[in-house]
Amino acid sequence: MAATIIDSSIFGNIFSTAAMRQVWSDENRTAKYLAIEAALARVQGRLGIIPAEAADEIVRNCVLEKIDMEKLAAQTQRIGYPILGVVSQINALCRDKLGEFCHWGATTQDITDTATVLQIREGLDLVDTELTAISSLMASLAKRYRDTPMIGRSNLQQAVPITFGYKVAGLLSAVERHRTRLAELRPRILVGEFAGASGTLASIEVGGLETQAGLMQELGLGQPDIAWHTIRDNIAEVGCFLGLVTGTLGKLSTDVKLMMQTEVGEVYEPYAHGRGSSSTMPQKRNPISSCYIHACTSVVRQHVAALLDANVADHERSTGPWEIEWIVLPEAFCLAAGALAQARFVLEGLEVDEKRMRANLEMTNGLVVSEAVMMGLGPHLGREYAHDLVYDICRVAIQENRPLLDLLVENPEISRHMNRDELSKLCDPANYLGLSGEMVDRVLRRRENR
Repeated sequence: MAATIIDSSIFGNIFSTAAMRQVWSDENRTAKYLAIEAALARVQGRLGIIPAEAADEIVRNCVLEKIDMEKLAAQTQRIGYPILGVVSQINALCRDKLGEFCHWGATTQDITDTATVLQIREGLDLVDTELTAISSLMASLAKRYRDTPMIGRSNLQQAVPITFGYKVAGLLSAVERHRTRLAELRPRILVGEFAGASGTLASIEVGGLETQAGLMQELGLGQPDIAWHTIRDNIAEVGCFLGLVTGTLGKLSTDVKLMMQTEVGEVYEPYAHGRGSSSTMPQKRNPISSCYIHACTSVVRQHVAALLDANVADHERSTGPWEIEWIVLPEAFCLAAGALAQARFVLEGLEVDEKRMRANLEMTNGLVVSEAVMMGLGPHLGREYAHDLVYDICRVAIQENRPLLDLLVENPEISRHMNRDELSKLCDPANYLGLSGEMVDRVLRRRENR
């Protein structure tokens, strides 16, 4: 019976994905334990640390289908860790007590940590795939709407014009940095663990480092310089990365929610019959995916804090901080996968209302270009005086609900220097987009040059 939102048969594919749940499943985790034990036996068999016959027998029985999962659950509850339960089952499956050579010189945390790293590798591959797809979708939107004017907002108030392409390109620049971060952190994170009880490899008098090197080569992982049983910055870095990624997705979802407001109506999540409906208000179209992204993002941030807390470990083997990772790392990955999937869905079918964007630009009767007017008058009247003059005219425009352009034309000081056509150009929001287009192009070029 599922008790969490991630494993729920109803909510599971809203807040996560099947692929990411599989990565962190009991079955995949146990399969990783078996893969590590088999690899360890192969390496030690080649090095002559254990008999070759024992190595072959151990490898033959490191098969998930041979493990009794119910028995493993009972053993784990009794012992406190699953590794010994797995090893004891492998031992029992092997003939002639050859299984006694399984797990030779290893400690529980060696297998557990290395399995976690293997799961992280699979999880990061899924994240990478989604980030690549989201990057492509954002790039298409930024290019398509490069020159589409809309209002920029500051403190939820209308500020100065931007373009929708500029808005999307800002998010795209962050996604591209995440992709760079992911490539950079892989060598630091994808490092296995094999060091024995206190990390000194004392349990293997000869061939300890050779075993470690061979094991990591078998698994495709980096070899550690020293044990990291209680040095957990690598795991915390993964959490911080997920926090940064979902933070950007949270920014995306927040802007979509705000732009979907009835009073704004500039973009909408993809339409599907009945999606976002209210049980009592038939007219509503709620920002469903954005709500789910927001929730996932918020919880991932809390899990990042927990993973940072797990860094504070005692001595060479910890008493509790390690187990924090068991709880929150899988959930952080699963929720991040849910946020990524929802963001991809939103971007794939985002509806953009360019006419509404233009209408919102014009709803203040030209006040949003007051800065443009001030700067245009600056060379004629002086910047400070132009600022105060335009400020006073703006107050009149608000009080009398009149177009800024008409009041500018009526002002004798201004009309001496500019005619209506010149002032009209200053009052057109489409003429005050700054370097929005050029900045969009820069982001797109950097992405293409990756």
